[in-house]
Amino acid sequence: MTSLFLAFMLFAQGASSAASHFQAAVEASRRNQGQLAITEFKQAIALEPTDPSSYVGLGQVYMQAARYSEAIPVLKHALELKPDLLAAHRLLGYALLTQGYAAEAVPHLEQSKDRGALGIAQIDTNQFADAVINLQASLTEKPDDPDLLYYLGRACQMLANESNEKLLIKFPQSARAHQLRAQNYSVLHDTTKAEAEYRAALSDRSNLPGIHLELAQVFAENSRLSQAEQELHAERILRPGSAEVAYRLGQVLLQQGKTQEAARELKQSDELMPDMPETLQSLGQAAFLSGDKALAEKSWTHLLTIETQSALAAQAHFGLAGLYRSQGKRVQAEKEMQEFKRLNTSQHP
Repeated sequence: MTSLFLAFMLFAQGASSAASHFQAAVEASRRNQGQLAITEFKQAIALEPTDPSSYVGLGQVYMQAARYSEAIPVLKHALELKPDLLAAHRLLGYALLTQGYAAEAVPHLEQSKDRGALGIAQIDTNQFADAVINLQASLTEKPDDPDLLYYLGRACQMLANESNEKLLIKFPQSARAHQLRAQNYSVLHDTTKAEAEYRAALSDRSNLPGIHLELAQVFAENSRLSQAEQELHAERILRPGSAEVAYRLGQVLLQQGKTQEAARELKQSDELMPDMPETLQSLGQAAFLSGDKALAEKSWTHLLTIETQSALAAQAHFGLAGLYRSQGKRVQAEKEMQEFKRLNTSQHP
């Protein structure tokens, strides 16, 4: 309705016998009487064909009725009469974008400074970097808009694809190209080719961060735990300050029954990045299995201050139930077991 109000103000500047039809059209639009509004706007235009306000109003009514193809020529004519009408630029940009004319919509959306719609149009015109910038800016004003969130994710993905394609074309034998191909093979579960590409990347740049970690994850997913451990130790040397690497190493050690070593790595991960529920759950498990029940209790109870209804919370309650049972604290053990059953039932009805 803002656009109609602006159109009314424009119309009021030029007194005309068409004013009564214009006012009737605005009132009909407010009452959701779309066809009547269209009729009145057209009569206003017939009486005052050089005033852009009725064209803007008619264009908006068409758009409210999803008659975008009819709105486009009307709004274009409004801009021919008055090129600086921001309301007309915005409406025309929307109409063109809705009809798939993204390239034509872009200058109108730029003029109206609608960064959300502009970002969407820029995705369709392969301007991915600009789309990301504009969609992020629009999200600062509307952070919970599902459409903006969707299109930002799509723009980021398309920008990444564009960058990856450029990498593979211009630098096909670089360490990063080998890493990218390895990631693609890993997604396809082609372990042999993924490993070969990761090895090629390390051959080119032996100290490249992240390669050992990704290769370790390939090994871990295929139950090749000793090889995963070896790669993670190599990554730990390169990145001793990475909480993720310490966590992954702790997980692999725990799976192999090396509980004391696992507890040490997981404790280090927790120190590097506190309050991560996954780390606290694994640390509690490793500490309990290695005999450090105080650390196990501390880890699990702290996890439950962060998450209360998740699967990790259920696991923490289960762990505490076992811990308290081992200490002869039957009442506390039963309480924790009841919480575990409650959460487990709610997650698996």
